[in-house]
Amino acid sequence: MKLKLLSFLLFVSLFVSAQQAYYNDVNLTLTGIPLRDALATKVISTHTKVLDYTPGVWEADRIVDLDPDDPTLSKVLLIYGFDDTDGSIINDRTRDKNNNGGNVGQWNREHVYPQSTGGFDTSPGPGTDVHHVRASDVQFNGQRNNLPFVAGSGNAGVVGSGWYPGDEWKGDIARMIMYMYLRYGNQTLPSNVSIGNINSVDANMIDLLLQWNAEDPVSQVEDNRNNYLENASNTYGQGNRNPFIDEPFLATRIWGGPAAEDRWGIFSVAPDTTPPSVPNGLTASNVTATSLSLSWNASTDDTEVTGYEVFQNGSSIGTTPTTSLNVTSLTASTTYTFTVTAFDAASNTSLPSAALQVTTASSGGSNTPDLFFSEYVEGSSNNKALEIANFTGAAVDLSVYTIQKQANGANAWGSSYSFTTPTLADGSVLVVANSLSNPTLLGLADEIKSGAPLDFNGNDPVGLFKNGVLIDIIGTFNDTANFSINETMRRKSTVTSPNVVFDKVAEWDVFPSDTFDGLANHTLSTSDFSTTGFKMFPNPVSGGLLFIQTQQLISQITIYNILGQEVLRFNQPEKDKPLSVSSLKKGIYLAKIALENAQTITRKIIVN
Repeated sequence: MKLKLLSFLLFVSLFVSAQQAYYNDVNLTLTGIPLRDALATKVISTHTKVLDYTPGVWEADRIVDLDPDDPTLSKVLLIYGFDDTDGSIINDRTRDKNNNGGNVGQWNREHVYPQSTGGFDTSPGPGTDVHHVRASDVQFNGQRNNLPFVAGSGNAGVVGSGWYPGDEWKGDIARMIMYMYLRYGNQTLPSNVSIGNINSVDANMIDLLLQWNAEDPVSQVEDNRNNYLENASNTYGQGNRNPFIDEPFLATRIWGGPAAEDRWGIFSVAPDTTPPSVPNGLTASNVTATSLSLSWNASTDDTEVTGYEVFQNGSSIGTTPTTSLNVTSLTASTTYTFTVTAFDAASNTSLPSAALQVTTASSGGSNTPDLFFSEYVEGSSNNKALEIANFTGAAVDLSVYTIQKQANGANAWGSSYSFTTPTLADGSVLVVANSLSNPTLLGLADEIKSGAPLDFNGNDPVGLFKNGVLIDIIGTFNDTANFSINETMRRKSTVTSPNVVFDKVAEWDVFPSDTFDGLANHTLSTSDFSTTGFKMFPNPVSGGLLFIQTQQLISQITIYNILGQEVLRFNQPEKDKPLSVSSLKKGIYLAKIALENAQTITRKIIVN
């Protein structure tokens, strides 16, 4: 019968989502004939109250056949019926619950398994088992008589030499016939009341009933009947249930055929043998002497990824349902190898991720000085640029560094960019700009990149990675809020090392949109040196002469090309005297100025 949604009375329940306690002592791992017999034993042994035909069955049907759609609780559903509005009484779908009897216009008690076919009468027994006695219009009941059930479609009626119960009722009929077979055995064989192919598992079963059971889901009124009749404390409760209402898939387990609805959800789920995809994007951040944080991209699965297992040097160190894990109890200045696998609810496990090697910090508690972001441009249109600075005390190999962004502050790091410049000299900076930036910005760039990650917006965190480990960040990972839109941010001169925690107020100075005058130069402040009064001009250099003016004496000026190679040196130049750089070819250079107090300052030089 089609689903009805309105609940009523105390015995009405919601649709089943788990196995009822009634079946706790039934071995539901059985299949075929053994399962049929186990269920038969259950419904027979729990049928503790046998009703009288009159008034017992009348009163029982008046309760269990109530129409769930009738808020007045005054009508019963008439099996085989389909229309209350066409002017015909015979095919009415509902009727007043008290309008019962044997006259035209009344409802009678329909034995779904005919009495004459089963050889029983109205004495207590099969003829008074309400699990197969339904309210039905007197005349429609007479038309059906004891005709066998046959295939058909649409509304109920005679089809050839048989009776089709109707699309709305065929599932109800099938489940009642199957119940009667369990309860009364050879006295009520399905093959005696239905026409169709004989079942290959059980010659007493007809495949048509299995088809109807699968095609027509359990209705609310069937659940209501089952719940009331099981409770022997109810006036007309029998003490037993119809198993095929509770779990239609039991019929499939016994006799095969098309898969019926699995209301318990414990039978029809196919075994899951597919592992999740391999986790990727494994990175490390917050690296200290004794701890670090790992994160990776989520895996996918045909059902659901339920967790991840993390391995350190090949040994498991724990599982997590998320895509990150904090690793502790590490040893300072030690290199570790990490991998991650994903698993699902069926314990299918993916292959391990690509290995990530991470070296912890020294025992002093801080990392060796490293590169860091020194300027960020998120300007109008496509004016986008990033500047990195090297104040480590030595030239740095850029091949192990990348820039990545997290799109819109969600999902994982991605869009990795590797530098084309091989080495970054100490005290120098490198600018990467979006290829669609305006000419002024492009003229300050050392490298130009089209698209991601140089297409970042104000809510796209940008990270600087070394060997896959996050060492510096602009923005906050997994935060979709705008942190810098239509503005330039310049790292404060007091910041001397990278930071994986973005602190805009403490570490960055903010300038209006499309401010580029600080790009290609970055200075650190110290307690005994100030760049106040320092000038270097003209820049770009023309005519082969460069002027450097400063309030302090210069001990040495060294000029490097963009490969970090020394190309020119001036030892103890005269104060405020021009320097000849005519030997330099057209290009970009870095001038490292060493003062007599051992402090240094670095500036970019452009030679035209």
